[in-house]
Amino acid sequence: MRLSPAFFAAALVVAGLVGCSADQDAAPAQLTDDLGRSVQVERPVERVVSLAPNLTELAFASGAGSTLVAVTSSDDYPPAVDSLDHVSALPVDFEALTAQKPDLVLATDQINPPGDTDTFDALDLPVYFFSFSSLGDVFDAIETMGTLLNTEAAARDSAQALRRRAEALRTQTADIPQSERPRVLVLIGDETLYSFGRDSYIHTLVEMAGGRSITDSLDAQAPTLTEEFVLTEKPDVIVGAWGPDYDPDRLQSLHPTWDIVPALQNNRVYSLPDDLLLRPGPRLVEGAWRMAAHLHPDRIDASSARPTVADSASAPSAP
Repeated sequence: MRLSPAFFAAALVVAGLVGCSADQDAAPAQLTDDLGRSVQVERPVERVVSLAPNLTELAFASGAGSTLVAVTSSDDYPPAVDSLDHVSALPVDFEALTAQKPDLVLATDQINPPGDTDTFDALDLPVYFFSFSSLGDVFDAIETMGTLLNTEAAARDSAQALRRRAEALRTQTADIPQSERPRVLVLIGDETLYSFGRDSYIHTLVEMAGGRSITDSLDAQAPTLTEEFVLTEKPDVIVGAWGPDYDPDRLQSLHPTWDIVPALQNNRVYSLPDDLLLRPGPRLVEGAWRMAAHLHPDRIDASSARPTVADSASAPSAP
């Protein structure tokens, strides 16, 4: 059978398009990270090291879990991280990191000192820094991961699912009047009273859950509260990041004068897994739902706080 000149012309056009697509996939991407640094990412990105547990969860949520070759010694979620190499992040073990031959390193200024960028540059290790001050930053970071790791569609779907889940909670608590919103104290420590200052995403979680955070006006980023502060503010509810097996009686024993605090008088001291509050990643939304189930059990069924695929950071890995 003779092939017409038109067929050959069409074939050349198709070949040109395919070649163009391949070139685009292989072309390096120039991106600006959250430190304002220009980062050149070579394509394809096949070997990634995460230097923070929340970034690991975000990578999985973006559909790029299969690109991870190493995570930090503190990483424990999702279960797939158990099979990966683990490296020190505090301080960074640059020798172990270099041995991984990463195409890209993921870092966050909440854990990794921005001053380390000079060392990364000297070792020719491309590093992208993330920063998280709001819940929206978490959703945006998933989509940024998709751009970095070439899983844009999966990352977009995951971020949208989390946004919808967060909005669903907002909808359920939106009509709760201020007078019925408990004044909430969120604590990191139960003996030394580490908490959250003005610019923390934790206040967004409390608001979504139908409460009012009593530390949202404090200037310090991570304030250490005094006994007097708690006695003066008299929170209606205390939420701790102490795990599901925490005994609320311990808080009373550590702070005997708090017997006049409404949260202790009314048995409204609750504890959540620390990862759902302290790790700015996909599971913050689950943390907000669980908090809401405690603050408003008549309105929020505890079963509705079950994690979704996006919450659990177990979105399918990139093919």
